[in-house]
Amino acid sequence: MTALIFALGLVTLVLGAQVLIRGASKLALSFGISPLVLGLTIVAFGTSAPELAVSVRSTWGGQVDIALGNVVGSNIFNVLFILGVSAIIAPLVVAPQLIRQEVPVMVGASVLLFALALDGGISRLDGALMFGLFVAYTVFLIRQSRKETQSIKDEYAAEFAQPQAPGWDSHWGMQILLIVAGLGLLVLGAHWLVDAAVSFARAMGLSEMVIGLTIVAAGTSLPEVATSVIASIRGERDIAVGNVVGSNIFNILGVLGVSGLVAPTALPVAPAMLSFDMLVMLAVAFACLPIFFNGYAINRWEGALFLFYYIGYTAFLLLAAQQHDALTTYGAVMTTVVLPLTAITLAVIAWRQWRLNRAERAAR
Repeated sequence: MTALIFALGLVTLVLGAQVLIRGASKLALSFGISPLVLGLTIVAFGTSAPELAVSVRSTWGGQVDIALGNVVGSNIFNVLFILGVSAIIAPLVVAPQLIRQEVPVMVGASVLLFALALDGGISRLDGALMFGLFVAYTVFLIRQSRKETQSIKDEYAAEFAQPQAPGWDSHWGMQILLIVAGLGLLVLGAHWLVDAAVSFARAMGLSEMVIGLTIVAAGTSLPEVATSVIASIRGERDIAVGNVVGSNIFNILGVLGVSGLVAPTALPVAPAMLSFDMLVMLAVAFACLPIFFNGYAINRWEGALFLFYYIGYTAFLLLAAQQHDALTTYGAVMTTVVLPLTAITLAVIAWRQWRLNRAERAAR
């Protein structure tokens, strides 16, 4: 029964996000909001609506480890699993603007979250700061969108614009009803998912934090999985990358910002999350810079590397939760062999690409 409730919660969350996006997109276009602004705001944030619903519900229910684990785990899952699978399907194109702007913002947001959590909690003031930065970033995107070239506007219009032919949802009243219904489904799905996750944790002897970092994080990221994988299959490979980076920024600044604001008290950060999982999130964010910088693309072998690390990270969490005998050996191999080799490889990739770009500029 718990598994059924968990599955129903996931389905309801994904359905709620889709209904919310449809209603909000239609309503926005009815009022003349441009497709570009629509794609950068409503659609991008809509795919992260499940994370917001689950984190707020967990915060109010006292399951803070699930709320924080959901965000940290989702950011790790988005980069390592979603981009890994998408790049294996087809090498992904990385827009230069992502490297200049969005990825540094994602890295900055990750560093900010880690710094705010160093005192052991996310206070209401911390939440206000993150949410304020989220609003400022959104306003900046809207202002920036007015300066974009027509080709970029056409791309976003083709991807996000909804047909305006008369239909059952063409009236603004029905569009508002869709938004309300989508929000209702998100609330209901979050309620089922969190309750089932807590039951799973107790039945399996796992902590709520581990459940939040793995099962809940992967489940609430299903909209991002669908968006990025489908975009990769269709050949819209830059959208696949932008969707993940934008979602990660929203998860930290928007989801945790709102969660910190509505929480009755400061959100406590578990020492294990501060000393390991947040560091993994930081490392993953920083790793995007040399990977994305390498020819402005994510190649198949780099996607396989991402996927390998996600499997390794999940395996470590499960071994640690069970205090397995192999944990010490596994951790030693990862920290003394695999991670240093990866760091050296990324440094060499970044250095070679920098030399190549410098030579190309000199040749001009």
